[in-house]
Amino acid sequence: MSKSTRNLQTGRTVSVFFDARFTRTTHHDGISRYGSCLLAALLDAAADTEIEVTAIINDEAQLDLLPQCRWVKLNSPTSPAEVFIASELNALGADVVFSTMQVMGSTGRRYGLILTIHDLIYYSHPQPPRDLPLPVRWLWRAYHLSYAPQRLLLNRADAIAAVSETTKELIAAHSLSSKPVTVVSNAAEVTAENARTVNRHDAKSLVYMGAFLPYKNVETLILALEFLPGWTLHIASRIEGRREAQLRALIPDRAKVVFHRGVSDDEYAELLDSATALVTASRAEGFGLPVIEAMAQGVPVAVSDIPIFHEIAGDAAVYFDPEDPRSVAARIADLSDETVWAEASAAGRVQSEKFDWEESARALIGLIRSVNAERG
Repeated sequence: MSKSTRNLQTGRTVSVFFDARFTRTTHHDGISRYGSCLLAALLDAAADTEIEVTAIINDEAQLDLLPQCRWVKLNSPTSPAEVFIASELNALGADVVFSTMQVMGSTGRRYGLILTIHDLIYYSHPQPPRDLPLPVRWLWRAYHLSYAPQRLLLNRADAIAAVSETTKELIAAHSLSSKPVTVVSNAAEVTAENARTVNRHDAKSLVYMGAFLPYKNVETLILALEFLPGWTLHIASRIEGRREAQLRALIPDRAKVVFHRGVSDDEYAELLDSATALVTASRAEGFGLPVIEAMAQGVPVAVSDIPIFHEIAGDAAVYFDPEDPRSVAARIADLSDETVWAEASAAGRVQSEKFDWEESARALIGLIRSVNAERG
């Protein structure tokens, strides 16, 4: 059925604006990748339907990391002009706006609004990302002193998207919104591959991919090397020189840590392919994308014993106490067994398939239609 035919049957096109302004310009972070992958899946799922999708950007360089689609350039989400963005979207004829964050301006809107919440990490771990402008970091800290600002932001929307069941449960536990919450899950950018031909149980190689904020707890991974003689920890992500120096000071005698200071997708895939496991000792996560992407490639994962990792990794992971370097080392060492490694590799591929961008796009389309219908 053609799009024009479908629109005639449903009565009209639903003009959906997808806020992609948190997309990076050179490389993805977690939120940027979530938006890019979800937008691509949404475009596919919305083809030949009444839904017409337009991406909102604030820098044309963002288009390099986004799928091809119609787009409109508006202000940066951290600009004072954000207060007036609703009037611009009204003028553009928006029926529903979906944002990959919860901080989008909404004053005077005449459209349905869906906001996304990824996690509540910064209430218990309030240090903001250092790449934000200083005034934004001040606001960030003030915002997380109380749940009241979060409630105010979320209750402006018609509906809320959460990236995981764990986040949805936290929204309910803290009574953050009276609006309906739907899980529009994160997922791996790559799908599960065929079974590996090489068992890496004896590689004694570990990979960490992620940020270096205190809650990420990279320190414990480094300290655990004291109890893993002969093992190497590869830190793949970009890191500031000062933060690298802090972590280097913790490396135990005769332990080996390699700081790659950022890798390409191909280089990262090679690191994973030669690794015994991907590791993270994070104390909190909204999802944990590196974990599910590693599992999709058949790489066993050794992770913190926290709810979100149980949600996404299930029985496929080995779990440790993130505050105990000996516990970390002991569980990683379990993967030195050839049979244990093979079972974890196979289980991870199966588990990763439970999270799928197509399913997330279908959930988002259902949410868009529901919000549009309720607004008449």
